[in-house]
Amino acid sequence: MNTKRWSVDKYVDDQDSYPQISQAADLLINNEVVAFPTETVYGLGGNAENDEAVAKIFAAKGRPSDNPLIIHIAKEEQLNAFVEKIPEKAAQLMKQFWPGPLTLIFKKKAGSLSDKATAGLSTVAVRMPDHPVALAIISAAGLPVAAPSANRSGRPSPTTAEHVWEDLNGKIAGLVDGGPTGVGVESTVVDCTEFIPVILRPGGVTKEQLEAVIGEVSVDPALVDKGEAPKSPGMKYRHYAPDAPLTLVNGTREYIQELVDKKKAEGLSVGILTTEENLGFYRADYVIACGKRADLNSVASSLYDVLRKFNNTNADVLFSEMFPQEGVGHAIMNRLMKAAGHRVINS
Repeated sequence: MNTKRWSVDKYVDDQDSYPQISQAADLLINNEVVAFPTETVYGLGGNAENDEAVAKIFAAKGRPSDNPLIIHIAKEEQLNAFVEKIPEKAAQLMKQFWPGPLTLIFKKKAGSLSDKATAGLSTVAVRMPDHPVALAIISAAGLPVAAPSANRSGRPSPTTAEHVWEDLNGKIAGLVDGGPTGVGVESTVVDCTEFIPVILRPGGVTKEQLEAVIGEVSVDPALVDKGEAPKSPGMKYRHYAPDAPLTLVNGTREYIQELVDKKKAEGLSVGILTTEENLGFYRADYVIACGKRADLNSVASSLYDVLRKFNNTNADVLFSEMFPQEGVGHAIMNRLMKAAGHRVINS
């Protein structure tokens, strides 16, 4: 397949961007799949009402078909076509955080969307992305757009068009390059079908921010107990992993360096994921900074890019520092745990 690629200004009020937006939307209308930027990561979009289009998403990603997709909309009115009702707390969250990195789960209207998009569930996950390019494409298509991250399943999520091109060139119909994304980790997923809303996936909107709007919010037990089965899209299977095995280390810089030295003594090439504050401390084959420890938002926005950078090295093993589980730190550690397959060494 020949993958069409367009570059557009992030701010699509630039008239020169409209032909590309229209062409991308036409592909969606014709049940092809197109990658486009959102404020979190690049998404791989397809018509959520059409089985063929949704099947193409799963095929391109190599994603298991029992993993439901998030539906992206450009206007709240679109919800009326496929959501049974909007609970009061969901409405409050929509008012505060949409458009933005927040996915809400509703009861689905029977027969309203492709069952493949929702994996046959009676619920549907929906968000409105806070990115002019994404909103313009969805609006032009006039469709609810199913869109997981635009990467091969299991690989780090894409935060640039180049990441998408590496994974999906020749496997999808189109790629709209709108520059690098901002938040860097996927949206927070909240189940609003429960009396007390439940966080199923931590992301760009924190638990503290949610509770400031609607009061008590609980957390899916699977986020703290790996023996529990997760309910959220994108959390059931191994994700975000670089090619070399990654281990998280709960210890001092000195302890991490000891682990590095032992591996190097075994003749292995070692990489370390650290932050700018510690960049000059480590002696390893590859040391890559992932933002600033003093600014966890910068860590989140850099995380997937750094994991992919390690794939361009000859590292045999990787170690990563750990981060405080507060605010966006919950999302960072969730993704790192998944990338490491829950391998943690405690000093």
